[in-house]
Amino acid sequence: MKVWWRFWMEQMDRRWFLWSMLVINALGSVYGFYWYHLQLEMTEGWLKLFVPDSPTASTLFTLVLLLYIMGRRSPLLEALAAVTLFKYGIWAVAMILLSAWVAPAPFFQALHWTDWMLMTSHLGMAAEAVLYSRFFTYRLFHLVLAGVWVLLNDVLDYGLDIHPWLPPWLQHWDHPIAVFTVGLSVISLVLFARLGLSERQERKWDLVRLFDRRQ
Repeated sequence: MKVWWRFWMEQMDRRWFLWSMLVINALGSVYGFYWYHLQLEMTEGWLKLFVPDSPTASTLFTLVLLLYIMGRRSPLLEALAAVTLFKYGIWAVAMILLSAWVAPAPFFQALHWTDWMLMTSHLGMAAEAVLYSRFFTYRLFHLVLAGVWVLLNDVLDYGLDIHPWLPPWLQHWDHPIAVFTVGLSVISLVLFARLGLSERQERKWDLVRLFDRRQ
């Protein structure tokens, strides 16, 4: 088991694997933005930026992977991608399960094939954030900026009611969902402080930062 795990950990940094992950995340991002297209049409101006949470997270990670392939890195993009991938990956799965639990139909009948597909893809988002954290080079400053972003997103989502649309039977759950969302933001930040700020041999310190000149 350890040999198998070590083999896959080594593949994660291979160019073919990075390209594969980039394509998967890029396609998922495109689908995710389309998923939100009606809500985006009904949201005004700059608030649109805070609507498509999951596809924005996977787009950030796509950029992180692209930079790695190019021999570059961006600590801020790494921090934003890590926190948002995990937070919105877990959040989506929790909301789908909660929706099925309180739906008028029996639990498993309330889960459609799209729900299973979304849960699988969002669990994948959370998993890739944890697995790739071994390579990240962000510092506390970058993580603080990521925290400002996700907590501002929470305030706008539930203060201005621009959070992802939920089924009608969850209308009266706004307050507990808001509390859960903020709590998940804090948990995500603490998790990636632990995972990303510790010393690891695999971290990509040898890559040139995005706006630095190559030596």
